[in-house]
Amino acid sequence: MSLNQVITMLGRRLRLALIGGGPGSFIGAMHRQASRLDDHFQVVSAVLSSDPTRSLAAGRELGLDEERIHTKVADMLKAEAARQDGAEVAAIMTPNDSHFPFAKAALENGLDVICDKPMTNTLAEAEELVRLVEDTGLVFCLTHNYTGYPMVRQARAMVGAGQLGDIRLVQVEYVQGGKAREDDPDPAAGPVPWRFDPAKSGPSLVLGDIGSHAHNLVRFITGLEVTEVAAEVGAVVPKRKVHDFAGALLRMEHGVHGCFWVTQAAAGVENCLRIRVSGTRGSLEWMQEHPQVLHFKPLDAPAEIRTPNGPGTLPLAARSSRIVAGHPEGFPDGFANLYSDAAEVIAARRSGRSADPLARHFPTAADGLRGVRFIDSVLASSDQNGAWTAC
Repeated sequence: MSLNQVITMLGRRLRLALIGGGPGSFIGAMHRQASRLDDHFQVVSAVLSSDPTRSLAAGRELGLDEERIHTKVADMLKAEAARQDGAEVAAIMTPNDSHFPFAKAALENGLDVICDKPMTNTLAEAEELVRLVEDTGLVFCLTHNYTGYPMVRQARAMVGAGQLGDIRLVQVEYVQGGKAREDDPDPAAGPVPWRFDPAKSGPSLVLGDIGSHAHNLVRFITGLEVTEVAAEVGAVVPKRKVHDFAGALLRMEHGVHGCFWVTQAAAGVENCLRIRVSGTRGSLEWMQEHPQVLHFKPLDAPAEIRTPNGPGTLPLAARSSRIVAGHPEGFPDGFANLYSDAAEVIAARRSGRSADPLARHFPTAADGLRGVRFIDSVLASSDQNGAWTAC
């Protein structure tokens, strides 16, 4: 969507409040860049750190008015609600345990929400957020950013159009090596980083961090739900207390079979998210480290390569590409596509207009609930030595 469409709906950009993502945060920078790439949002207020000095300094670097730089979310929401030009959307990029209270507070104050994954650490919290989104009618966008890649959206559109026939098999893996060192099983010195603290990161580090992405990608491309899992979860690195590995067999709707495995302890691997979907008429393969290429292998015909803006690109994928054929796009662009889609839906809701249906493919609170439920089921199955467990 172009900026002019947002301006047509609202006469201005959407006013965005940031919660988290302050100094040193990789994901915070991604959210801020995504919000500005298509110029749909104006950052007007922020809580960037609980430390007043750090929050003020970070807010100044972003060019915010000092009176709109805060250290407590409740104070920011109260101050913004009292302004005629107050924030309309909250972007949340804090440790996992605070997603629920901050999202709940934002929704209760009338703000649409863009939230990092996983949506919550517990199933009860996820169910409450879904109810609150339904009751308020507000927009909730969960930033599973890989769903914003053009070729992932091409895969979704091809499956939806029946180009693969009936889906039979799904294989998904998300493999990283950042936690592979055996001489560093857990952080030993100083305060434990929040990701290594189950009270903050959730019941499983690997499932919350990357397993949630892999599960969401399966659902996004196939349109099918996982109904049962037979799983094993644990640590590959000796003496490690948190999970760095999970594997599962999947039973899905319509008798589809699947395989799922994720790890952060594969030495030397960088960020290999890969998926294969096979149907009665052919298969699709996509790999995040080569995001511009989608392999389509039809039954009884030569293999094809699909690229953004190339032959055969479907409207959902074409909408998501900003540059001409042959030029690379990637991680920040996927984030930006979610922000832009959410912007159109939010602007349409706030102006009483209709959004393009193609803008409604971003992950929602309902998707977040499915992700939390999947994590719970995988852990329950593993606790029962891999017994089949309903999702």
